[in-house]
Parts: sequence; structure tokens; C-alpha cells
Amino acid sequence: MMGNNESMNTEENNTQNRPLEEIFAELDDILSKMQDPEVTLEDSFALYETGMKDIKQCNNLLDQIEKKMLLLSKDGELTAFDGEE
Repeated sequence: MMGNNESMNTEENNTQNRPLEEIFAELDDILSKMQDPEVTLEDSFALYETGMKDIKQCNNLLDQIEKKMLLLSKDGELTAFDGEE
């Protein structure tokens, strides 16, 4: 049987494998829903919480991408990847 923390970790691991484009699309959908005057305050808070988790995930993914874009130069210094060899 899975404990509460285990189920949250499994859910978190599943969402971390999403591409940035998918997360951006979900954020766009969340914004549209939050602008709907029919959305309840409770639903707005739930949407906000989901959106904040998505933004955190985007930041983490962008940090990972940035780290991959840094290269070690011949003298051992980190340099930005510029796409030219």
C-alpha cells in the first residue's frame, strides 16, 4: 500500500517528465480558466496552486537546460555554448 508521501512523489515524478511545451499549454489553459467569471474562488485557488507547481517545474527544467548548455573549455573553465565549433 502506498503512503501519502509515496503517492505524491510518484505524481511529482510523472509530471517532471513533461516537455516545456506541454507545461506552457497547461499554464495557458489555467490562465483562461481563471479569467472565467463563473470559476469559484475555491477553484481559482486550486488553479493557482497547480499553476505555481507548473511554473516551479518550468524553472527546474530551464535550469537543467542551462546546465547542459555550459561546456568546459580546454583549460577547465565553464563557457556558454554558442553553437559554433
